[in-house]
Amino acid sequence: MLDEVTNTSKLFDQARERLSLAAEYLTIDPDVLQKLRYPKETLSVCLLVRMDDGSRRSFKAFRCRYDDTRGPTKGGIRYHPAVNIDEVMTLAFLMTFKCAVANLPYGGAKGGISVDANQLSRSELERLSRAYVKAFAHFIGPERDIPAPDMYTNSMVMGWMADEYSAMVGQPSPAVITGKPLELGGSLGREDATGRGGYLALRHLESDLHLVPEKSRVILQGFGNVAYHCARLLHGDGYKIVGVSDSRGAIYDPDGMDPIAIMEHKRSVGTVSGAPTNGTCKEMDNSELLEQDCDVLIPAALEGAITNQNAHKIVAKIIVELANGPVAPEADEILDKKGIIVIPDILANCGGVTVSYFEWVQNKAGFYWDLEEIHRRLESIIVPETRHVWSIKTEKQVDMRTAAYILALDRISSAIAAHGTKDYFAS
Repeated sequence: MLDEVTNTSKLFDQARERLSLAAEYLTIDPDVLQKLRYPKETLSVCLLVRMDDGSRRSFKAFRCRYDDTRGPTKGGIRYHPAVNIDEVMTLAFLMTFKCAVANLPYGGAKGGISVDANQLSRSELERLSRAYVKAFAHFIGPERDIPAPDMYTNSMVMGWMADEYSAMVGQPSPAVITGKPLELGGSLGREDATGRGGYLALRHLESDLHLVPEKSRVILQGFGNVAYHCARLLHGDGYKIVGVSDSRGAIYDPDGMDPIAIMEHKRSVGTVSGAPTNGTCKEMDNSELLEQDCDVLIPAALEGAITNQNAHKIVAKIIVELANGPVAPEADEILDKKGIIVIPDILANCGGVTVSYFEWVQNKAGFYWDLEEIHRRLESIIVPETRHVWSIKTEKQVDMRTAAYILALDRISSAIAAHGTKDYFAS
């Protein structure tokens, strides 16, 4: 239903194809698809930063606000050498639908800097982060566009950015950025929010998916903060963690492992390799781990981990996408034919943006909730929206990804139509 566009990236075209598929199940006014065809605004700048040796170095930086029909835009800022405008635009598109799936009063945005943050000193990292805010100060704002952490950014980086923005506007503005340190207006519950959201979605669907925790084996590809907290919560409920990986390798043990012990080992030596397990541990590479025997596979690393090259080798019954876009579009059809249920990223990992929303609300109110309240409120959003997506899947006989896009598109469409469409003005 969306026109072909020749000047956009393959990644963005793939995202639009998923939108087109969802639109086939709804009566959508053409005005809606026209509005969602391109981002509302995208900005690309060059940041010139003074390095520790006295030289100056330029960095490409981007920010995209895709759609703000349902509220101010929201999305992370990532620091990575491969960051480019196409990736940022696609991720902003996905954030638009993720916020709509969670029924948050936000549109979607994304930002990034093309940089290897590991090659910068701490002082250089701070100067770069503050330079980003100076360049995009007119683009962001507590009522306009609210950034958050993403790949290779953290709470301290967000604290620097919030401080720089506050200095520029002449008053404290903690609500301009989420994911800040607690001492600077951050929210409790932010650290495990994304992993906890995926955990809540999976636990809610246990009976539908015929899962019994004590008999279910879980593999997590990637073992950073998000995967660790999801593994910790699942393990505490009786699930057996049989495999984990990081960028340097993977371990698999059918007898299971304790994710807390694995994380302690990783923090000590820098990798999961060699970590203690319950039986005979096999070491392998990341791609090989995806193909091992398990009931639940949780890709929590980078995009495109599962493609048409390896999808037919996946033996898991359920995939929970804690990473953004870990299953390539061409792999979806293969997995669906195999009967593998995929809990899509725009549902499975929306816990992070939900608690970011809580932080924004608390900043604006000047009143902060305790951890128990954060967890209660997160569950009150994740559980009913997961059920909503599952109900659409069942009713329309579609996969869960399409069901999630149908739910999100319906909400966005209603908001756009509330401003008036062609039919309204023509009549």
